[in-house]
Amino acid sequence: MQKIIIIGAGPGGYETAATAARNGFDVTLIEANEVGGTCLNEGCIPTKALCRTASLLTDLAEAAGYGVDNVSYTLNFPAVMVRKEAIVAQLKSGVETLLSIPNLRLVKGTARFVDAHTVEAAGETFTADYIIIATGSVSAMLPIPGHDLPGVITSREMLSLDSIPKRLCIIGAGVIGLEFASIFRTFGSEVTVVEFAKEVLPHFDSDLAKRLRQSLGKRGITIETQSGVTAIEAVEDGLKVIYERKGKTAEVVADKVLMAVGRRANTASLNLADVGVETDRRGIVVNDRMQTSVPHIYAIGDVNGLMMLAHAASFQGERALHAIMGRDDELRLDVMPAAVFTMPEVATVGMTEDDCKAQGVAYSAKKAFFRANGKALCLGESEGYCKLIVAEDGKLLGCHIYGPHASDLVQEACALITKNGTVEDLRNIIHTHPTLSEVVMTAARM
Repeated sequence: MQKIIIIGAGPGGYETAATAARNGFDVTLIEANEVGGTCLNEGCIPTKALCRTASLLTDLAEAAGYGVDNVSYTLNFPAVMVRKEAIVAQLKSGVETLLSIPNLRLVKGTARFVDAHTVEAAGETFTADYIIIATGSVSAMLPIPGHDLPGVITSREMLSLDSIPKRLCIIGAGVIGLEFASIFRTFGSEVTVVEFAKEVLPHFDSDLAKRLRQSLGKRGITIETQSGVTAIEAVEDGLKVIYERKGKTAEVVADKVLMAVGRRANTASLNLADVGVETDRRGIVVNDRMQTSVPHIYAIGDVNGLMMLAHAASFQGERALHAIMGRDDELRLDVMPAAVFTMPEVATVGMTEDDCKAQGVAYSAKKAFFRANGKALCLGESEGYCKLIVAEDGKLLGCHIYGPHASDLVQEACALITKNGTVEDLRNIIHTHPTLSEVVMTAARM
């Protein structure tokens, strides 16, 4: 029986471990912290629990005929956090059950390479034919004066707050920053977001990012783009964030400062250099089979820096296991959907207009708006649109949605892009009426 060591029990690690064990491998899964990784314990799942509470508050405000900023309510924040922890605990129990199968041993401890086939953890050494590194990532911090002051926190601490900060400054307008901005503005915080780039969500469709920024602004979130933070200082009434914008110095005072400037590969404890595993500024270097520079060692998920998404880790793990088993597959790792759970949501897959222009690809953009969608109007969520990017030959290249349930709706386009579908294919798919999904069909007919 061949042996596999998998380091890291996040979505990529634990799903790959379970699949490998079911396929006859002797699997050792090593995890330094909690099973489920960042996604389950301090990322995707707990933030979505808070998003749901924020969404309910917004719905209640609108149902009462008030804007969310004018409705009077008392939020039991400790109860909100208890609910969040209960969801995490339930899912963690499910993961532990998934891993309770023959041929799979879960080891709690920090792993390091002894040699190219041997890993040490929890006082034991383990040897395997193949090793898959799935150690994920950790929050990055700007190396500026004051970054280590009390009250300057990462997403991990943000999810463990015992009260709602009256004033919240968020450094970084990427996915993490904007989700927390949307949540805590709804909870009642005064929110300021400071972003170095010209626009929020720098890697998303620029039109979509602009619309989202404007929408968040209407909700009372102050967003300062093209602004570089230079220092954080402790002052009498909180923390002062100092930044430069277009040659001028500005500042904002907050009770908490969330550092949301991205994440970096978690490789510090692995001893990679001594076993010849190549790394670069993004993380561990891999080929399209997820192999590292050492052929029997693979790296999946955030640690390789290709696409820091939980579902990317899961499917990269599938690719790595296929490579180990000598199997080909039809996985389209280049077609990777992504979503931002703000209010409204944002979701994207495939090429953007900016991508097409940069690569000289001839295209057309087809757009339909939620304000003409009956279900969206009934939900009171008529803001936003669906944009399809279509090649000259009709092939569907991309889909970008800004509006209610965008994260769910984008999957239809993702399926078609994966199978090289056309806009005509989409036009010919019958959609239930009245549903939000009709906005995708309507865009195809434009």
